[in-house]
Amino acid sequence: MNNTAIQTNNLVKTIPQAGRDLQILRGISLHIDKGESVAITGMSGSGKSTLLGLLAGLDLPTSGTVQLFGQSLDGLDEDQRAALRLGKVGFVFQSFHLLENLTALENVMLPLELNPPTHPGLPPQGGREQRAREALQQVGLGERLSHFPNQLSGGEQQRVALARAFVTRPQILFADEPTGNLDRATGHEISDLLFALQEQVQTTLVLVTHDETLAARCQRHYRMEEGRLA
Repeated sequence: MNNTAIQTNNLVKTIPQAGRDLQILRGISLHIDKGESVAITGMSGSGKSTLLGLLAGLDLPTSGTVQLFGQSLDGLDEDQRAALRLGKVGFVFQSFHLLENLTALENVMLPLELNPPTHPGLPPQGGREQRAREALQQVGLGERLSHFPNQLSGGEQQRVALARAFVTRPQILFADEPTGNLDRATGHEISDLLFALQEQVQTTLVLVTHDETLAARCQRHYRMEEGRLA
């Protein structure tokens, strides 16, 4: 059985800047197993978030290959890459990215509603609200279902974001600075929740962070230096 979640070969990413090509990533080859937790740290501007976007298929490399769930992203357009991620990939960002006009419950239901009623691994249409309620209860917000984001603290908003990311029980979770906007104590609480949910769902976790303590909790830890992994 293939145990590979993500595989890259010689990834290069360049962008035009001031009349020349700026090389952000320089030949990155990486293998991540299913259920594994991997942290990527490095200075601002080192290419961490760029790499995360390529691994998730949010962007395409200048050269090199990415395989997600054993399928090459080469030749897939944006819609096809989104379809590949649907129901299988979750995201958590530094800035929460909750929709302000939706309640906590409605925000968590979004990934479920975006999937077709017969999507494998997800509850039928009538059971999706209950799945979202359970996800919010898991992160300690069972009493805050009807609250809007502006009625929640930063830590509570990130809890909603975690519930939203895990509500589909994704095979892979990409987390970009998940504690970056939180104070130390709240960040520690969110970290505990993140790893507890990852272990429960057996999700592959790819984490970009400045927090060395958070990175140390992952099974593998890479540092990005001058566009390469060390």
